[in-house]
Amino acid sequence: MRASRALWWFVATTDITSPRATRTQPPSMITSLRVDGWPTGPADRQTGPVSATAEWSSDPILFAHRGGRAHAPENSLQAFATARSMGATGLESDVWCTVDDVPVLHHDGRVGSLFRRRLIGDVPYTAISASVPTLADLYRTVGPDVQVSLDLKDPAAIHAVLDVARLHRAIGSLWVCHPEHALLADWRDLERDLRLVHSTRFDQIVEGPERRAADLAGSGVDAVNLPESDWSAGLVALFQRFGLLCLGWDAHHPRQIDRLLNLGLDGIYGDHVDRLVNGLARRRPAL
Repeated sequence: MRASRALWWFVATTDITSPRATRTQPPSMITSLRVDGWPTGPADRQTGPVSATAEWSSDPILFAHRGGRAHAPENSLQAFATARSMGATGLESDVWCTVDDVPVLHHDGRVGSLFRRRLIGDVPYTAISASVPTLADLYRTVGPDVQVSLDLKDPAAIHAVLDVARLHRAIGSLWVCHPEHALLADWRDLERDLRLVHSTRFDQIVEGPERRAADLAGSGVDAVNLPESDWSAGLVALFQRFGLLCLGWDAHHPRQIDRLLNLGLDGIYGDHVDRLVNGLARRRPAL
Protein backbone atom coordinates (compact mmCIF):
# COMPACT_ATOMS: atom_id res chain seq x y z
CA MET A 1 0.00 0.00 0.00
CA ARG A 2 2.79 2.43 0.90
CA ALA A 3 4.59 1.63 -2.34
CA SER A 4 1.46 2.33 -4.37
CA ARG A 5 0.90 5.68 -2.68
CA ALA A 6 4.52 6.63 -3.18
CA LEU A 7 4.29 5.79 -6.89
CA TRP A 8 1.07 7.87 -7.24
CA TRP A 9 2.75 10.86 -5.55
CA PHE A 10 5.78 10.58 -7.82
CA VAL A 11 3.60 10.57 -10.94
CA ALA A 12 1.40 13.42 -9.69
CA THR A 13 4.28 15.70 -8.70
CA THR A 14 6.17 14.99 -11.93
CA ASP A 15 3.04 15.89 -13.85
CA ILE A 16 2.59 19.10 -11.86
CA THR A 17 6.05 20.45 -12.50
CA SER A 18 5.75 19.75 -16.22
CA PRO A 19 2.09 20.32 -17.15
CA ARG A 20 2.61 19.73 -20.87
CA ALA A 21 4.84 16.67 -20.54
CA THR A 22 2.07 14.08 -20.08
CA ARG A 23 -0.93 15.85 -21.58
CA THR A 24 -1.83 12.84 -23.71
CA GLN A 25 -1.95 10.45 -20.75
CA PRO A 26 -5.41 10.43 -19.07
CA PRO A 27 -5.28 9.62 -15.36
CA SER A 28 -6.58 6.27 -14.14
CA MET A 29 -7.53 7.85 -10.83
CA ILE A 30 -8.48 11.48 -10.27
CA THR A 31 -9.67 13.61 -7.39
CA SER A 32 -13.23 14.51 -8.32
CA LEU A 33 -15.83 16.99 -7.17
CA ARG A 34 -18.72 15.25 -8.92
CA VAL A 35 -21.37 15.77 -6.25
CA ASP A 36 -25.04 16.62 -6.33
CA GLY A 37 -25.14 20.39 -6.51
CA TRP A 38 -22.22 22.80 -6.29
CA PRO A 39 -20.47 23.30 -2.93
CA THR A 40 -20.88 26.62 -1.17
CA GLY A 41 -17.22 27.10 -0.32
CA PRO A 42 -13.87 25.41 0.26
CA ALA A 43 -14.89 24.11 3.68
CA ASP A 44 -17.99 22.41 2.27
CA ARG A 45 -16.34 20.54 -0.59
CA GLN A 46 -16.08 16.78 -0.69
CA THR A 47 -12.89 15.34 -2.18
CA GLY A 48 -11.35 11.92 -2.52
CA PRO A 49 -9.95 9.61 -5.17
CA VAL A 50 -12.60 8.10 -7.41
CA SER A 51 -12.52 6.23 -10.69
CA ALA A 52 -12.36 8.37 -13.81
CA THR A 53 -15.28 6.33 -15.13
CA ALA A 54 -17.47 7.01 -12.09
CA GLU A 55 -21.07 8.05 -12.65
CA TRP A 56 -21.46 11.71 -13.57
CA SER A 57 -23.70 13.09 -10.84
CA SER A 58 -22.82 16.67 -11.79
CA ASP A 59 -21.57 17.61 -15.25
CA PRO A 60 -18.80 20.15 -15.77
CA ILE A 61 -20.07 23.59 -16.69
CA LEU A 62 -19.81 24.37 -20.40
CA PHE A 63 -19.05 28.11 -20.57
CA ALA A 64 -19.70 29.84 -23.90
CA HIS A 65 -16.67 32.14 -24.21
CA ARG A 66 -17.85 35.72 -24.94
CA GLY A 67 -21.25 34.17 -25.44
CA GLY A 68 -19.96 31.60 -27.95
CA ARG A 69 -18.47 33.92 -30.52
CA ALA A 70 -18.22 31.16 -33.12
CA HIS A 71 -21.99 31.40 -33.58
CA ALA A 72 -22.89 35.10 -33.20
CA PRO A 73 -21.26 38.49 -32.57
CA GLU A 74 -19.26 38.21 -29.36
CA ASN A 75 -20.70 39.53 -26.10
CA SER A 76 -24.05 40.24 -27.75
CA LEU A 77 -27.46 39.29 -26.41
CA GLN A 78 -27.92 37.26 -29.59
CA ALA A 79 -24.76 35.28 -28.77
CA PHE A 80 -25.83 34.61 -25.19
CA ALA A 81 -29.32 33.48 -26.20
CA THR A 82 -27.97 31.32 -29.03
CA ALA A 83 -25.44 29.67 -26.72
CA ARG A 84 -28.15 28.75 -24.26
CA SER A 85 -30.36 27.33 -27.01
CA MET A 86 -27.43 25.18 -28.18
CA GLY A 87 -26.88 23.70 -24.74
CA ALA A 88 -24.30 25.89 -23.03
CA THR A 89 -24.74 25.63 -19.26
CA GLY A 90 -22.62 28.70 -18.58
CA LEU A 91 -21.94 32.05 -20.22
CA GLU A 92 -18.69 34.02 -20.12
CA SER A 93 -18.02 37.69 -20.76
CA ASP A 94 -15.82 40.62 -19.79
CA VAL A 95 -17.36 43.35 -17.67
CA TRP A 96 -16.52 47.05 -17.36
CA CYS A 97 -18.26 49.92 -15.59
CA THR A 98 -19.25 53.20 -17.21
CA VAL A 99 -18.45 56.45 -15.44
CA ASP A 100 -21.97 56.36 -13.98
CA ASP A 101 -21.51 52.80 -12.60
CA VAL A 102 -23.41 50.74 -15.16
CA PRO A 103 -21.76 47.32 -15.73
CA VAL A 104 -21.54 46.55 -19.45
CA LEU A 105 -20.29 43.48 -21.31
CA HIS A 106 -17.42 44.23 -23.68
CA HIS A 107 -14.03 42.69 -24.37
CA ASP A 108 -11.40 45.42 -24.78
CA GLY A 109 -13.13 48.19 -22.83
CA ARG A 110 -12.97 50.84 -25.55
CA VAL A 111 -15.94 52.18 -27.49
CA GLY A 112 -16.52 54.74 -30.21
CA SER A 113 -15.41 55.22 -33.80
CA LEU A 114 -12.01 54.11 -35.05
CA PHE A 115 -10.38 57.53 -34.51
CA ARG A 116 -12.28 58.46 -31.34
CA ARG A 117 -11.95 55.38 -29.17
CA ARG A 118 -12.61 56.04 -25.47
CA LEU A 119 -12.36 53.93 -22.35
CA ILE A 120 -15.73 52.68 -21.12
CA GLY A 121 -14.82 53.92 -17.64
CA ASP A 122 -14.60 57.50 -18.99
CA VAL A 123 -18.02 57.69 -20.66
CA PRO A 124 -21.61 57.59 -19.37
CA TYR A 125 -23.88 54.72 -20.28
CA THR A 126 -25.93 56.94 -22.61
CA ALA A 127 -22.84 57.42 -24.79
CA ILE A 128 -22.38 53.69 -25.42
CA SER A 129 -23.85 51.92 -28.43
CA ALA A 130 -27.04 49.98 -27.85
CA SER A 131 -25.25 46.92 -29.26
CA VAL A 132 -23.20 46.72 -26.04
CA PRO A 133 -25.41 44.95 -23.48
CA THR A 134 -25.49 45.72 -19.79
CA LEU A 135 -25.19 42.99 -17.18
CA ALA A 136 -28.83 43.67 -16.34
CA ASP A 137 -29.73 43.06 -20.01
CA LEU A 138 -28.02 39.67 -19.80
CA TYR A 139 -30.01 38.61 -16.75
CA ARG A 140 -33.25 39.83 -18.31
CA THR A 141 -32.44 37.71 -21.39
CA VAL A 142 -31.26 34.43 -19.83
CA GLY A 143 -32.62 34.59 -16.29
CA PRO A 144 -30.84 34.30 -12.94
CA ASP A 145 -30.13 30.56 -12.84
CA VAL A 146 -27.62 30.15 -15.68
CA GLN A 147 -23.99 30.14 -14.53
CA VAL A 148 -22.40 33.47 -15.54
CA SER A 149 -18.62 33.92 -15.50
CA LEU A 150 -17.37 37.50 -15.64
CA ASP A 151 -13.78 38.55 -16.23
CA LEU A 152 -13.63 41.67 -14.09
CA LYS A 153 -11.37 43.95 -16.12
CA ASP A 154 -11.89 46.92 -13.79
CA PRO A 155 -11.64 45.86 -10.12
CA ALA A 156 -13.60 48.95 -9.08
CA ALA A 157 -16.62 47.49 -10.89
CA ILE A 158 -17.10 44.74 -8.30
CA HIS A 159 -19.65 46.67 -6.22
CA ALA A 160 -21.82 47.59 -9.21
CA VAL A 161 -21.64 44.01 -10.53
CA LEU A 162 -22.76 42.61 -7.18
CA ASP A 163 -25.58 45.14 -6.94
CA VAL A 164 -26.96 44.02 -10.31
CA ALA A 165 -26.58 40.33 -9.48
CA ARG A 166 -28.34 40.79 -6.14
CA LEU A 167 -31.16 42.70 -7.82
CA HIS A 168 -31.72 39.76 -10.18
CA ARG A 169 -31.16 37.17 -7.43
CA ALA A 170 -28.24 35.71 -9.36
CA ILE A 171 -25.38 35.87 -6.82
CA GLY A 172 -25.35 32.09 -6.38
CA SER A 173 -24.70 31.53 -10.09
CA LEU A 174 -22.11 34.31 -10.55
CA TRP A 175 -18.42 33.51 -11.07
CA VAL A 176 -16.03 36.48 -10.87
CA CYS A 177 -12.58 35.99 -12.41
CA HIS A 178 -9.38 37.96 -11.79
CA PRO A 179 -5.63 37.21 -11.91
CA GLU A 180 -4.78 38.87 -8.57
CA HIS A 181 -5.66 36.46 -5.78
CA ALA A 182 -5.20 39.17 -3.13
CA LEU A 183 -8.11 41.07 -4.69
CA LEU A 184 -10.21 37.93 -4.76
CA ALA A 185 -9.53 37.43 -1.05
CA ASP A 186 -10.79 40.96 -0.37
CA TRP A 187 -13.94 40.30 -2.40
CA ARG A 188 -14.82 37.26 -0.31
CA ASP A 189 -15.81 39.63 2.48
CA LEU A 190 -18.31 41.34 0.18
CA GLU A 191 -20.46 38.32 -0.60
CA ARG A 192 -20.35 34.81 0.87
CA ASP A 193 -22.14 33.04 -2.00
CA LEU A 194 -20.14 34.61 -4.84
CA ARG A 195 -17.89 32.24 -6.84
CA LEU A 196 -14.34 33.60 -6.91
CA VAL A 197 -12.06 32.40 -9.70
CA HIS A 198 -8.30 32.86 -9.88
CA SER A 199 -7.49 33.16 -13.61
CA THR A 200 -3.80 32.79 -14.35
CA ARG A 201 -1.16 30.74 -16.20
CA PHE A 202 1.09 28.03 -14.85
CA ASP A 203 4.27 30.00 -15.53
CA GLN A 204 2.94 32.88 -13.42
CA ILE A 205 2.68 30.72 -10.28
CA VAL A 206 6.20 31.60 -9.17
CA GLU A 207 5.91 30.24 -5.62
CA GLY A 208 4.79 26.83 -6.86
CA PRO A 209 1.31 25.34 -7.33
CA GLU A 210 1.00 23.77 -3.87
CA ARG A 211 1.78 27.05 -2.08
CA ARG A 212 -0.63 28.89 -4.40
CA ALA A 213 -3.36 26.29 -3.83
CA ALA A 214 -3.01 26.60 -0.05
CA ASP A 215 -3.18 30.40 -0.22
CA LEU A 216 -6.26 30.37 -2.46
CA ALA A 217 -8.12 27.85 -0.33
CA GLY A 218 -7.24 29.71 2.84
CA SER A 219 -8.59 33.00 1.51
CA GLY A 220 -11.91 31.56 0.34
CA VAL A 221 -11.28 31.45 -3.41
CA ASP A 222 -13.40 28.81 -5.14
CA ALA A 223 -11.64 27.93 -8.38
CA VAL A 224 -8.49 28.08 -10.49
CA ASN A 225 -8.78 28.88 -14.20
CA LEU A 226 -5.84 27.95 -16.46
CA PRO A 227 -5.45 27.71 -20.24
CA GLU A 228 -6.12 24.27 -21.66
CA SER A 229 -2.45 23.59 -22.44
CA ASP A 230 -1.40 24.16 -18.81
CA TRP A 231 -3.59 21.48 -17.24
CA SER A 232 -2.24 18.05 -16.35
CA ALA A 233 -3.51 15.13 -14.30
CA GLY A 234 -1.23 15.94 -11.39
CA LEU A 235 -2.18 19.62 -11.37
CA VAL A 236 -5.90 18.79 -11.30
CA ALA A 237 -5.32 16.36 -8.43
CA LEU A 238 -3.34 18.92 -6.45
CA PHE A 239 -5.83 21.79 -6.73
CA GLN A 240 -8.80 19.54 -6.06
CA ARG A 241 -7.01 18.14 -3.03
CA PHE A 242 -7.19 21.69 -1.61
CA GLY A 243 -10.92 21.85 -2.41
CA LEU A 244 -10.52 24.11 -5.44
CA LEU A 245 -12.59 23.73 -8.58
CA CYS A 246 -10.57 23.42 -11.79
CA LEU A 247 -11.59 25.41 -14.87
CA GLY A 248 -9.94 25.46 -18.29
CA TRP A 249 -10.08 28.15 -20.96
CA ASP A 250 -8.99 28.37 -24.59
CA ALA A 251 -10.49 24.96 -25.38
CA HIS A 252 -11.84 25.43 -28.89
CA HIS A 253 -11.05 22.14 -30.66
CA PRO A 254 -12.56 18.71 -29.93
CA ARG A 255 -9.20 17.21 -28.92
CA GLN A 256 -8.71 19.99 -26.36
CA ILE A 257 -12.22 19.62 -24.98
CA ASP A 258 -11.88 15.84 -24.77
CA ARG A 259 -8.56 16.15 -22.94
CA LEU A 260 -9.98 18.47 -20.29
CA LEU A 261 -13.01 16.24 -19.81
CA ASN A 262 -10.70 13.23 -19.39
CA LEU A 263 -8.74 15.13 -16.75
CA GLY A 264 -11.93 15.73 -14.77
CA LEU A 265 -12.18 19.52 -14.97
CA ASP A 266 -15.19 21.21 -13.40
CA GLY A 267 -15.74 23.77 -16.14
CA ILE A 268 -14.54 24.43 -19.69
CA TYR A 269 -14.56 27.69 -21.68
CA GLY A 270 -14.77 27.61 -25.48
CA ASP A 271 -15.98 29.58 -28.49
CA HIS A 272 -17.80 26.61 -30.06
CA VAL A 273 -20.81 25.59 -28.01
CA ASP A 274 -21.62 22.67 -30.31
CA ARG A 275 -18.15 21.18 -29.75
CA LEU A 276 -18.47 21.55 -25.97
CA VAL A 277 -21.89 19.89 -25.95
CA ASN A 278 -20.79 17.08 -28.28
CA GLY A 279 -17.67 16.47 -26.20
CA LEU A 280 -19.70 16.04 -23.05
CA ALA A 281 -22.15 13.75 -24.85
CA ARG A 282 -19.24 11.51 -25.88
CA ARG A 283 -18.12 11.27 -22.26
CA ARG A 284 -21.46 10.16 -20.86
CA PRO A 285 -21.97 6.42 -20.51
CA ALA A 286 -24.42 4.88 -22.96
CA LEU A 287 -27.84 4.27 -21.44
